[in-house]
Amino acid sequence: MPIVAPFPAELRDAILTWYASRGRTLPFRDTTDPYAILVSEAMAQQTQAARAGEAWTRFMATFPTLRTLADAAPADVLRAWQGLGYNRRAINLQRAARIIVDEYGGQVPSDLHALESLPGVGPYTARAVAALAFELPVGAVDTNVRRVLGRIVAGDTGVLDPKAMQQVADDAVPPDRPGFWTHALMDIGATLCRPRRPLCDACPAQPWCRYAAAPTAEPRAPAVRETAAPFTKTSRWLRGRIVEQLRDAPNGEWVVLRGPIGDHDQAAVDVAAAALERDGVIVLGSPENQGEPLRARLPT
Repeated sequence: MPIVAPFPAELRDAILTWYASRGRTLPFRDTTDPYAILVSEAMAQQTQAARAGEAWTRFMATFPTLRTLADAAPADVLRAWQGLGYNRRAINLQRAARIIVDEYGGQVPSDLHALESLPGVGPYTARAVAALAFELPVGAVDTNVRRVLGRIVAGDTGVLDPKAMQQVADDAVPPDRPGFWTHALMDIGATLCRPRRPLCDACPAQPWCRYAAAPTAEPRAPAVRETAAPFTKTSRWLRGRIVEQLRDAPNGEWVVLRGPIGDHDQAAVDVAAAALERDGVIVLGSPENQGEPLRARLPT
């Protein structure tokens, strides 16, 4: 299927105009500090933007500079990350800060290859930092942006392969406003171009959008999804509870990981703890007494 190329200037202008008056107000959008933007993007990887914004404000008050983060005890970083989940992101963020201090003179690199080499920084995060912090004309493609651009140029998400999608995203970026554009696409995806029942009539891209132009006899029905197991039965929930136990202990103090925790027996606790140790989130120690469960602490 042919795609729109080059990206129409009128479409780009409509999106930018919409964002100027309708874009979300988020605390991390008021900064151009590359370190602060790197923190915000690490938080937003698997967290809603509003929630990430609240956590970002607290985290930046605790670690206002890249060097303060690099020099901190990992346990303190994990405590500052409380409420965000996916605690490996906090460990990777500090690892990235230490690499930047050691290898880049304490300055977040602007080069895409250098950014992608940092722990926890993939293609999307690298391009988001490059566009937002350094105004490089690169397209940051996350789930929301993929849906917006895929619907506009190809009629739906998934029609374009990743390489083609990245090319469309890069071609669409206005050279003089890449950061503004990045936020605009993210907001359209989050508020209008939703996975189910998108608000096409309110979308500034509607006149150019192949998805919106496709004839439909009725609103697109959501796909049938299997009922997921309760969150409290997942390994993710269990891992979070283990870390919460350790956050309450002083740095360096061992805590006995005694099961059950919720519906998870001792064997499940041990498996989850081992996974957390592999991720660098906790440190495991031998039992104090024979037959006792393993001990654990946050890394120091």
